[in-house]
Amino acid sequence: MFTKLLDHLEEWIITFLMAGATLIIFLSVVHRYGTGLPIPGVQDYLLSLHFEWAQELAIIMFVWMAKFGAAYGVRMGVHVGVDVLVSRLPEAWRRRATYVALACGMLFTGIIGTLGLTFVWENGMHYALFNKLGMDVSALTEGPTTPDLEWPTWFIYSVVPMGSYLMCFRFIQVSLVYWRTGEMPHQDESHVEGLDDDEDDDMFAVAHPAPAHGGAK
Repeated sequence: MFTKLLDHLEEWIITFLMAGATLIIFLSVVHRYGTGLPIPGVQDYLLSLHFEWAQELAIIMFVWMAKFGAAYGVRMGVHVGVDVLVSRLPEAWRRRATYVALACGMLFTGIIGTLGLTFVWENGMHYALFNKLGMDVSALTEGPTTPDLEWPTWFIYSVVPMGSYLMCFRFIQVSLVYWRTGEMPHQDESHVEGLDDDEDDDMFAVAHPAPAHGGAK
């Protein structure tokens, strides 16, 4: 239940960030070119709107999407890998090499997540948390903010530990599945989500009807 909820949450976050960043960039481009059109009333209205923050927000959203997308890639097996040597090994050695690769993935993402959490904590997260709890923060620094949105940078950088720990969890998840079934997740490029083989056969039959029997010779 928790895993399914996490899977859906991961997909919703990626979809929202991708759609939101695309929409923001589109509106920003339309605004930029619209302000150059000498249309009375419309030009003045567009000039009154401020889109200086659009680029910064779009960059933040794409970075967040990349971090959560990396975890999604581990779960779905879409990361690029070179397994020419591993595929030529005997079965026993191949399994050991796969476990070593998964363990390295866990170790690397775990270290990055811990280092990222330490950086975020010292960059202003401790100030925000202690201040929220009503504790004395006179000896702490509030931390910097972003130039345009003026958001605390610790919040922006928090995607590093979140995304890295999520990737570490996905590596653990893949390792357990491989230990039980001996299979790694693999993305089938020919498969289209929501379209199974039976539907493919039906569509092919409609698109290419069988020739009628009989007829002129």
